[in-house]
Amino acid sequence: MKRLVVTADDFGLSLEVNAAVEQAHREGILTAASLMVSAPAAADAVARAKRMPRLHVGLHLVLVEAWPTLPAAMLPDLTDADGLMRRDMGRLGLDLALKASARRQLAAEIAAQFAAFRATGLPMDHVNAHKHFHVHPLIGGAVLRIGRDFGMRALRVPREPRDLLRGAEPGATPKPALDIAPWAALLAVRARSAGLLIPDRTLGLAWSGAMTPRRVAGLLAHLPDGLTELYTHPATAGGFSGAAPGYAYAAERDALIAAEALAAVKRSGAVSGGFSDCASPR
Repeated sequence: MKRLVVTADDFGLSLEVNAAVEQAHREGILTAASLMVSAPAAADAVARAKRMPRLHVGLHLVLVEAWPTLPAAMLPDLTDADGLMRRDMGRLGLDLALKASARRQLAAEIAAQFAAFRATGLPMDHVNAHKHFHVHPLIGGAVLRIGRDFGMRALRVPREPRDLLRGAEPGATPKPALDIAPWAALLAVRARSAGLLIPDRTLGLAWSGAMTPRRVAGLLAHLPDGLTELYTHPATAGGFSGAAPGYAYAAERDALIAAEALAAVKRSGAVSGGFSDCASPR
């Protein structure tokens, strides 16, 4: 059986992102969104989600490059001079391994973001992290431990099969996410051991920020059996605060509402929805 979750990351990052999420859900193939609970437009995102009860909303943990939920003064090892979560993921990962204080701050921030999501009143469909930073073994362990107390049932594991990419766009040479592959494999084992639902594959890694209508339709045309998550970064336009350089936000929105994408989902025979449609009660 084919099951499909089509997710928008960075829900709450900006009004442009929120508007595209709403449009792609109402008019297109988008079934889920991942909320940044402390981003500038988070309140608007929550309000929109409550008007769209069929949109499955999860927590997009922010542990790098964006706004923390706790005051920056409480996170001296994790934040920069501007009060944002640090950008230097490699050094930050090392600090987490070497400094107990950094690990304590990490746990406190993760718990604060779970609590902030709970306070929205939205059912938690899934959990993932900005820049997939939860594949770091120490971060992943903290997410698994803390998320259990907040009812987490599903977790993204970023693994993308190369044969699917080649089938979707013959002749293309997309760069697979080999740098995180070993950590993603470890996360899959730990998540399954914890009784969590994880996707069999996650599409959108190699073409992150470049999920054109043709690519989305191509991936859907080669959808295997099992649970597939296809994640995107839609917005009505780029140029907003926090936008990633080079991301084709409007093109990704267009890919989710394109007639060819709608037709591809129908032809695939996949059951579309959220992770909570597949997860067992905890």
